[in-house]
Amino acid sequence: MSLYYFRISHGRYSGASDHGSEFESREAAWSEMTKVCANLLGGISRSLKPNAEWHMELLDESKQPVFRIRLVAESLG
Repeated sequence: MSLYYFRISHGRYSGASDHGSEFESREAAWSEMTKVCANLLGGISRSLKPNAEWHMELLDESKQPVFRIRLVAESLG
């Protein structure tokens, strides 16, 4: 089992979990990340401002990014 950490960034804020989670594989870690992200996105999207970005990363044991999910709000006009 490998240890993974979650990190969320929104604007100037960036914070990583101090407590790691163990998963059997990268695929299992990805699956959990998508579930956590899905639970958060409703609230995040309602407060997202134009030209802003929110993202969640899954970090490995050495705190290096393995996966990233991004939500980007762009003003096109």
